[in-house]
Amino acid sequence: MKFECAAQDLVYGLVNATRALSSRPAMQILEGVLLRTEEDGISILCSDGSLSIKADVKAQVSKPGEVVLPGRLLTEIVRKLPEGTVSFDMNEKMAVAIRCGQSRSTITGMAADEFPQMKDLVNTHAMHFPQKKLKDMISKVTFAIALQESRQALTGCLMEMTPTELRLVGLDGFRLALQVYHDDFVLPEGKTELKAIVPGRVMTELSHIMSDDNSMATFHFDTTHMMAVLGNITLVTSLLAGEYINYRQILPSNWLTRVSVKRKELQEAIERASLMAKEGKNNLIRMKATDGNLKITSNSEMGDVLENLDAHLEGEEIEIAFNSRYISDVIKNVDEECCTLSMNTSVSPCVISPLEGESYLYLVLPVRVYN
Repeated sequence: MKFECAAQDLVYGLVNATRALSSRPAMQILEGVLLRTEEDGISILCSDGSLSIKADVKAQVSKPGEVVLPGRLLTEIVRKLPEGTVSFDMNEKMAVAIRCGQSRSTITGMAADEFPQMKDLVNTHAMHFPQKKLKDMISKVTFAIALQESRQALTGCLMEMTPTELRLVGLDGFRLALQVYHDDFVLPEGKTELKAIVPGRVMTELSHIMSDDNSMATFHFDTTHMMAVLGNITLVTSLLAGEYINYRQILPSNWLTRVSVKRKELQEAIERASLMAKEGKNNLIRMKATDGNLKITSNSEMGDVLENLDAHLEGEEIEIAFNSRYISDVIKNVDEECCTLSMNTSVSPCVISPLEGESYLYLVLPVRVYN
């Protein structure tokens, strides 16, 4: 195998492909990155057994071949190379010489025979989403995905697709995050809805790969796998099995209290109150909504905090308490100027939503407080 390419292109491909590497690989071969020559360049493939990421890089190929090299070591070597053209030349003992300018390194590789192949879903139905919008939606949902859960489905993000909207849902038992994107989507023939539970880690890596421009991401689904094509990066992952919680049943259908407030003022007040709450035993902040006012308090043995905000109240006055981290995580993921908090009682869920429309919805469970 022998090829040369731009060092910058190679770094981009390696950084994205190695996102699939596991910190605890099941086999030694999965610590590696598979380099394979193609017709007009090379492909870089990494896998942890369930997630595979492939990057295509333009290159001038002098001799075809393939080899598995240590993934993280290779990436660090290439990242520190000077700008310019880098060449790879492998001998019969699978030792690869890497040259760029006055720099030369040699790495011994492994045969590619046992490296897992990437599942191909190209012939399945394709769906297209704008990368910038999807990236933003993912960033506002992943914080609510369960990290460790006896119900494995909750460690994933639910993707729901209908002919008119895309929904992303994260739920960990204490809060729920929902992002909605309205557009016209073409589903497979005979389907009125598509659902997939994508591992939370995969959604995070997807958002890191996605660009901030208006380019489109192409998704393919079958019953067990998802493939995402983002320019010259292709990601394939196993989907999580099982049923996701019917989150619609959790959402209250009516309200006794609605409080509308400026989001920035609310976020800053919660952050200040949280500083004191973290010094306490239960990390609590309390909210009391009255006509024209939202009072936020916290206390600990170190002292106390009182915040008063202008607010518009509809319905009954209420006093309610939250874990400061859970309510703070939600509010900082709202980017509209104003938001609405809808509640029924001090022990029932609080729903945070926009003043108009349904582009997002967050639900936070309160903490029962005994006076």
